[in-house]
Amino acid sequence: MATEGIEAVFLETHNWGRAAKFFQALGYDLEFATDHNSGQFRNGDGPYVFIAEVPENREPQTQIVLKVPDADAFRADPAVEVVTPFEDTHFGTRLMTVRDPDGRLWSLQAPAAK
Repeated sequence: MATEGIEAVFLETHNWGRAAKFFQALGYDLEFATDHNSGQFRNGDGPYVFIAEVPENREPQTQIVLKVPDADAFRADPAVEVVTPFEDTHFGTRLMTVRDPDGRLWSLQAPAAK
């Protein structure tokens, strides 16, 4: 089983309000906001963007998330280095981390186990 393309982009920011306004100015709609300076945006049928505020002393990171329809059926090709196997998340999905040949980390996200 292969991935089904990009599902989401996770962005960290030092200013949730400014980041939210930036994406709204680019045509993204806020789908939901949390009570801890984070939220999810969507523009049409494309991948969603999730933004979370981090402290000033932490460098903001970007993470691209690839969609996997079924974590139990997914088998990583030998060309894909698995860093962490699928694990349940606090937001109701399962997440695997893989490393590409240049050392970048990628996330594979699947629905929660039934």
